[in-house]
Amino acid sequence: MLIYNNETKYFDYELEDVIKLFFTQNEIKKSDEPWDECSGAFLFCFMSYEDGNDFFNISLKDKEFSEIVSLPCTGIIDSSDKLKVKEFKRILKRKLFLLLTQYTGKVIPWGILTGIRPVKLVNELIDQKMTVSDILSVLQKDYFVTENKASLLYEVALNQRELFTESKGNSISLYIGIPFCPTRCLYCSFSSSTIAQYKKMVDVYVDMLLKEIRHTAQLMREKGLVAENIYIGGGTPTSLNEQQLSRLLSGIEECIDMKYLREYTLEAGRPDTITSEKLKVIKNSRVSRISINPQTMNEKTLLRIGRLHKPEDVVKAFYAARDMGFDNINMDLICGLPGEDVQMFDETLRQIKELNPDSLTVHTMAVKRASQLTKELENYSLETQYVDSAVMVDMARVCAKEMGLNPYYLYRQKNILGNLENVGYSRPSMECLYNIQIMEERQTILACGAGAVTKVIFPMNRIERSFNVKSVEEYIGRIDEMLERKANILIEENNKY
Repeated sequence: MLIYNNETKYFDYELEDVIKLFFTQNEIKKSDEPWDECSGAFLFCFMSYEDGNDFFNISLKDKEFSEIVSLPCTGIIDSSDKLKVKEFKRILKRKLFLLLTQYTGKVIPWGILTGIRPVKLVNELIDQKMTVSDILSVLQKDYFVTENKASLLYEVALNQRELFTESKGNSISLYIGIPFCPTRCLYCSFSSSTIAQYKKMVDVYVDMLLKEIRHTAQLMREKGLVAENIYIGGGTPTSLNEQQLSRLLSGIEECIDMKYLREYTLEAGRPDTITSEKLKVIKNSRVSRISINPQTMNEKTLLRIGRLHKPEDVVKAFYAARDMGFDNINMDLICGLPGEDVQMFDETLRQIKELNPDSLTVHTMAVKRASQLTKELENYSLETQYVDSAVMVDMARVCAKEMGLNPYYLYRQKNILGNLENVGYSRPSMECLYNIQIMEERQTILACGAGAVTKVIFPMNRIERSFNVKSVEEYIGRIDEMLERKANILIEENNKY
């Protein structure tokens, strides 16, 4: 247990960001009370003044440990110099990280890199013409990333660079969201509803979605933008029936200029939504890449997490897609699912290796605020998952290499087990460019559908977002408002493509 008291009220975000690397939420207690020797470790932040200088102090002690770190902070607290404040925060996080490492003895694989896009940093360092050895040194010495993760980061950056650097200056990615699933998974926090719940509204939703896609296509023509990637995600797009799916895909091709398209992905996702008729509809479109996502090949786990399909349904759907000529199929897995151990995950990898997909996306489970798992957390013991997930991640990396798949994109999430990562592996030339673009934030992404987020990249790395409402009912009722928001963000005078 760590008792935490920040008397100063300054830099709370940065302090808690580092504390959470070493202690679970249940192990952290905020308190304004003085240290009690029976309460466990006590971390106390306070200000002091000495010889004309202000100091920000961090004291950490328990019955057997006592250390104080003092940081000069004169002129920092009220400074308008953002770079100066940013540098102080970085030093503060480093000092606290080293202090907690000394106290706990824990090895934190990603060091103080707590953001979701660590590869973005590496790409920026490559842009600065830094050598490989210098980049690895920065990651390990400045950010305390382990050698293993630093090497992974550089490998990912290297594998993806040629893909995004070839993108034209006026190209964009188009995301289209289908917020329906057969059931809601235990860990899910996406904008999705059960298809049965909204059965009577799905046709109307597709109508409004096509209206937004047509409007987006018109904005693209006016701005001289071209679609490089289209990604249909969700939810589960194949929750739509054959007629609805056909209408959507036909509508997209009617209004979006496909001349410059490099990639077109559709998440078939849940195998219990995949039929031969839907596969024919998809095959007859311009879609070039699909995802069939088991998450696990253990039947008990599938039932526990709220998925009604069985492992054999995954195999059946995969081979049906192969037989129909789909030659770029991704599969998703999750490390650390409730109740899963290393042996069960090894069996999943064995079966996936036998299927031999063209790409494999390996997620580490994150305990998301809006998920059913978070609401029922007391019913699940995740302590074993914290330890086993790290082993599973390494196992997946070895398995991917044996399958001839290279890591090409990586991101992290809040409250991810073991402070680990999500990695996309792929055969050469089978990478998902959309995944790279959304993580590296070098290309505008126009998004359509309930809960979709348009992200416009401006000069000087400025990013503006336009959020669509999440609920299906509101999206249908407020569609014109969504169209206006997107138009406004694209017609800003200083938006130069």
